[in-house]
Amino acid sequence: MRNINKKFQPIISLVSRLLLGGVLLVAGGLKAFKPDESAGAVAAYKILPTNIAHLMGYALPWLEIAIGVLLIIGLSIRFAAVVATAVMLIFVVAIISVWARGILIDCGCFGGGGAVDPSKAAEVHRAYLVEILRDLGLALTGIYLYFFPYGLLSIEKPLQIIEEQ
Repeated sequence: MRNINKKFQPIISLVSRLLLGGVLLVAGGLKAFKPDESAGAVAAYKILPTNIAHLMGYALPWLEIAIGVLLIIGLSIRFAAVVATAVMLIFVVAIISVWARGILIDCGCFGGGGAVDPSKAAEVHRAYLVEILRDLGLALTGIYLYFFPYGLLSIEKPLQIIEEQ
């Protein structure tokens, strides 16, 4: 396994950056220009006080976009990977929280969000599991990028080489 990573690490890092960055960019982009929906989706989790939840709902899409752009272009990769991993783990905890409390919501991960009709409870519970697994996979991608940030088409590594000269 170590030899495979050593041989393909630049490609794996590139794919990881594009995957994690792309997901964040799309998720943030779909929510950024619908701030009321995003605020409502965060409030639906009933974890934070409503005012703070709305503030988070307004800010979160822009954070996702910023981190997504940094990852895609390959700048401040470790920082972006840490923030992206933290965001994914917060999402996992939030989804587990609503699931454990029996709250039926659409996660709002890619827009929308909010309460779901109780007749769709089985569907929502399956969706929770899929969302948790997806976000854990993305968090693992972020962890990988923390340890192996430099890959193909990264701006950061060439900048470091120039600074060292």
